[in-house]
Amino acid sequence: MSLDEIDRRILRALQRNGRMSNSELSDDVHLSPSACHRRVQRMEKEGYIRDYVALLDARKLSVPTTVFVEITLRGQADDILDAFEKSVARIPDVLECHLMAGTADYLLKVVAENTEDFARIHRQYLARLPGVQGMQSSFALRTVFKTTALPV
Repeated sequence: MSLDEIDRRILRALQRNGRMSNSELSDDVHLSPSACHRRVQRMEKEGYIRDYVALLDARKLSVPTTVFVEITLRGQADDILDAFEKSVARIPDVLECHLMAGTADYLLKVVAENTEDFARIHRQYLARLPGVQGMQSSFALRTVFKTTALPV
């Protein structure tokens, strides 16, 4: 089923505050509470709303350093890609892993306490990933803009 403008208003409101009550949400989108609840349940069931999470502060949790790591593999065979993806998914410091088009095969987003901690992550996990031919790491100096909200 496609989304109408009311559904989109609900999604925008929930992206701003996923903890708002159904009563607050229905007021925000100008809908009765029961109709609003039905729409939210439908969007959850259909997978438009995948989950509700808390966004944590990396600095307060002592992992303020963000490192983007470009990975080049030895080959593109399915078994090489599968082995790499299964292994990288088990590294707790890797927040994201993207299969890329371009010079690198994968782009990882890694968090660390500092450069020494990243060196530990590199030695303990990244250097041991299967099928890796090369790796290039870039440290973010500061985050200019960051959002989890999708344009709806």
